[in-house]
Amino acid sequence: MALFIHLASLVLGFGAVLVADYYGLLWMTGRSTLSDTLVGTARLHVPIWTGLAGLIASGVMLHPDMTASLTRTKLALVLILTLNGLQAGLLHRRMAEQASSAPLPRRMLVWGAFTALVSQLCWWGAVVIGFLNSQH
Repeated sequence: MALFIHLASLVLGFGAVLVADYYGLLWMTGRSTLSDTLVGTARLHVPIWTGLAGLIASGVMLHPDMTASLTRTKLALVLILTLNGLQAGLLHRRMAEQASSAPLPRRMLVWGAFTALVSQLCWWGAVVIGFLNSQH
């Protein structure tokens, strides 16, 4: 049951992250307005956080080998991911405040790109480590 919850939470959380990043790409390529992008990504906060919480709770129930360096690396990635998600909420609010003024300040764009990069690296890193750990 814990494995099912873990996989379902992965689909929910990481899937929502991928959709949020897709909205960002649509905006960057001029296929969406910033306002539409912010509205769309705001709707994804609940599934992202629900998925992450489900992953953490079910991960504990899977009894990971805490002595394994891969497991410790995965936990570090999840911690970084969580902190990155918290600051992403702040970024979202700041972008929403400045959405009417075009263009966004360069530092805010760099902040957004860095946030997305950290998110993707952490999610994919944790997925790969989870896969590797399941092969043992």
